[in-house]
Amino acid sequence: MKIAIIGVGAIGGYVGIRLALAGEDVTFIARGANHDALRDRGIRLLTDAGSEQVVSTVKATEDYAAAGPQDVVILAMKAHQVEACAREVPKLFGPDTVVVPMQNGIPYWYFYKHAGELAGTRVTSVDPNGLIGECIPAERVVGCVVYPAAELVAPGVIKHVEGNRFPVGEPDGTASERVARVSECLVRAGLQAPVLSDIRAEIWLKLWGNLTFNPISALSRATLAGICQYPPSRAIAAAMMTEAQCVANKLGVTFRVPLEKRIAGAEKVGHHKTSMLQDVEAARTLEVDALLGSVVELARLTDTPTPHIDTVYALTKLLAKTLDEDKTPRSTRSPGG
Repeated sequence: MKIAIIGVGAIGGYVGIRLALAGEDVTFIARGANHDALRDRGIRLLTDAGSEQVVSTVKATEDYAAAGPQDVVILAMKAHQVEACAREVPKLFGPDTVVVPMQNGIPYWYFYKHAGELAGTRVTSVDPNGLIGECIPAERVVGCVVYPAAELVAPGVIKHVEGNRFPVGEPDGTASERVARVSECLVRAGLQAPVLSDIRAEIWLKLWGNLTFNPISALSRATLAGICQYPPSRAIAAAMMTEAQCVANKLGVTFRVPLEKRIAGAEKVGHHKTSMLQDVEAARTLEVDALLGSVVELARLTDTPTPHIDTVYALTKLLAKTLDEDKTPRSTRSPGG
């Protein structure tokens, strides 16, 4: 299959090299140092078993039009980065091109073919201008939830930490031919990609942890085990998760894992820094709206009180604002900024 990977960071690089090693026709859409490394040296994977896999010659381009129509387009950047490239993505479309977004949080297409009364509603926190939905139509989307942990240790060099599960599913829950093709393609690459009849429930299950532990760790600088083993922060996490569960339930989603078991699972990971804490330490832009803002938005749409999530969202947005201002030279700031 012809597959374009947009965003060759940790997850995009991991999925891309696994697909390339399996013999798929992969094109990496990358910029800057990443593009140069891929073009000059190929892509390298450091596996969790300690071995190394290399694809020395890969297709890498900054030009979407040059890549041409694809069978599958994988959006592997963070949610807040999708809008910036949305206008370019249609250059990769043929009549039957499938798009597989691999972002955390509530996706922009969430209410496409939704069974409830909010069907067709735009999630403005992740698609504020409607540009993503306009350029990357939801009818092309096959949903996906990303569970592996990986790191981009250098341009073109990916370290796989753990996990290989990428469940997929149609927004309307049907067992379509195209979702089967996407699943089979990922499975050929050695990944677990079961086809789910309710991909939204899986999105919420992953988000359940992300919307709590990511911001709490970013604000406190604590690891997963640190958050779970300190009673006050464990209580805040449980309160946030309870509120999120109420929102999800009103949208017809049932969690297959009990709340305490989900917290215990996070504690078991140990003293691991969440991705948001790593972004704070690296002074990168934080992924706040897809993980928290979207849940606040859905809470308002469903008339659900979420006081703990609202508070943590406000504090995390302030942290993100402060980090962004610290990167801006003082001479270019607006008065009072």
